[in-house]
Amino acid sequence: MIHKLKTAFIFALTLFSGMSYSAKAQESPTVNTNVALGNWSLVLPNGAAGWMTIGQHEGALKAELWTVGMGRATDNVRYDGNTLTFYRKISVGAPEYAGGPPTGPKVNVKHIATIDGDRITVDMQWPNSAGDIEEQRFHGKRLRPLPPRPNLDQVQYGETIELFNGRDLTGWRLTNPSQMSGWKAEDGELVNTTPKLSFDPFSQYGNLRTDREFDDFNLILEFNVPKGGNSGVYLRGRYEAQVVDRDSPMQGIQGVGAIFSRMAPSTNAGKLGGQWQSYDITLVDRHVTVILNGTKVIDNQPIVGATNGALSADDEAPGPIYLQGDHTAVRYRNLYLRPVVRASGPR
Repeated sequence: MIHKLKTAFIFALTLFSGMSYSAKAQESPTVNTNVALGNWSLVLPNGAAGWMTIGQHEGALKAELWTVGMGRATDNVRYDGNTLTFYRKISVGAPEYAGGPPTGPKVNVKHIATIDGDRITVDMQWPNSAGDIEEQRFHGKRLRPLPPRPNLDQVQYGETIELFNGRDLTGWRLTNPSQMSGWKAEDGELVNTTPKLSFDPFSQYGNLRTDREFDDFNLILEFNVPKGGNSGVYLRGRYEAQVVDRDSPMQGIQGVGAIFSRMAPSTNAGKLGGQWQSYDITLVDRHVTVILNGTKVIDNQPIVGATNGALSADDEAPGPIYLQGDHTAVRYRNLYLRPVVRASGPR
């Protein structure tokens, strides 16, 4: 997984009591930090997605900031009742190619967030090549709390939709049309061929998405990734079901059957590289069930936050199915989706 900065700059500020790198802020007892708490969907100036969660533990803010291909650790997190500030060490030099990662040594970059009700504005003070500071401003909204766990026995589905016709790329397009495409239809398969062998987060090759967008659904498909290969299936363009082989160096929360970086499978039910594997994935009320090669490896669990590479951070909005093509070669076939037409009550 991991993605081109231009297509997705995933911005997630997550606060957990168990973080080893405590970003401590000594808050005044009179400061009400509750106004900042919650999940936030951001839209960056270039249209890319951002996702942020703000929380608190024992009166102190602890922060982890996710951005594509950059460090997560933050420090000096403070809230004064008006603004939330924090710092992150990142590279800010010019990329080697258009849309590539920033280069050069890492520097401390200040971020300032202003909250007004359910709206948030984040300013990142980005040092440019001339030694000046450029402010990059992001806007966002507060997301509603996670719904209760749905009762999947009560979910009703509509007619099955064939996502890939087996003949051509009708109904599909690159997520970023300026990138190169390695995608084609061949022998009833949706094939991606690229010379890339690494898993680094930037590439000149593009990802493929459906023209249509969907709310909740059940998705089935087959994939064939070579030994050491890497791809991914993004649900609603937001949550990545990892596509690697059984013996990939990426395991657990990064392995096959995982919602990448968010949720680990209960077991490794993958197959060897070069063999066809199957996914049966149900996404309802921001809860996901993953069946890999006939084995249920994630059972109706909540997804908190988008995956790096998401097209949108709004958990409540519809989105496409998109297939990761900016890593290695991969093949897909038999892609079918059943949209949810009636949601369930809580379990």
